[in-house]
Amino acid sequence: MKQRENISFSSHGAICRGWFFHGGDGMRPCIVMAHGFGGVKEMRLDAYAERFADEGYHVLVFDYRHFGESDGHPRQLLSIAKQHEDWRAAIEYVRTRNEVDKEKIILWGTSFSGGHVAALATEGRFAAVISQVPHLNGIATALASPFVANIRLALAALIDVVKSFFGKEPYYVDIVAAPGKLGAMTAPGALEGVMRLIPQGLQYNQKVAARIFLSIPFYSPARRAKKILCPWLVQVAKLDLTTPAKPAIKAVACAQKGELILYDCDHFDVYVEPCFEKVVADQISFLRRCVSQ
Repeated sequence: MKQRENISFSSHGAICRGWFFHGGDGMRPCIVMAHGFGGVKEMRLDAYAERFADEGYHVLVFDYRHFGESDGHPRQLLSIAKQHEDWRAAIEYVRTRNEVDKEKIILWGTSFSGGHVAALATEGRFAAVISQVPHLNGIATALASPFVANIRLALAALIDVVKSFFGKEPYYVDIVAAPGKLGAMTAPGALEGVMRLIPQGLQYNQKVAARIFLSIPFYSPARRAKKILCPWLVQVAKLDLTTPAKPAIKAVACAQKGELILYDCDHFDVYVEPCFEKVVADQISFLRRCVSQ
């Protein structure tokens, strides 16, 4: 394993914590990574980061505010705007490091953060962007769930908003649950898929403040696809029941330097073997072609 350093940086007055993987001596490109909906860095992001570091890239992996080892109260509060702020803070942090080539910053996102990096790619100059099984269209993602499930989530969100007005603790729902249960992700296989990502000994809090469900249908980073100027790799699981494939396929076709790879697997299969090896190898191949060291 390459040298891994525990790091922290400030985002709007709170501390985000993460890991910095050293890809070698001297100034090198740096990949910035964060997880998807409710995920934390220990849930297989280190597996990707170690592979990238072995290829000679520095890598920053971080937890968002309110999640994992990062600060933020209340806990498990997912705000799209705040997560974008955390991404910007992480990018600024790596640009302060002497070993990072400031002109070769790469954004890597998966699932919900696969949409974040697409949105943020239009805000500055980046060497490349990777979106793995990304959320790119809010309506499509919402419609992937049964109508009754969406109504239940909307009611939970309204309860949470009312509680927040009175300064109460959030109303939480499960991040992932079995089909028919109340949860953010309830597609067949989702619960088992997430459980496979949790390493032994990690106390994973798999709750989220319900207010986020009022925002998801309106969050469609695909609208910015035409404005992404750097190379953009989009990896789509053809059997994805969590973030539908069609919006991602359509979005990458609009990008000036978009590349699409399709996989015969479901959303959570990309994180683990046997799919993981193919997915990460394709990412490394993309970086070798698009980002010189």
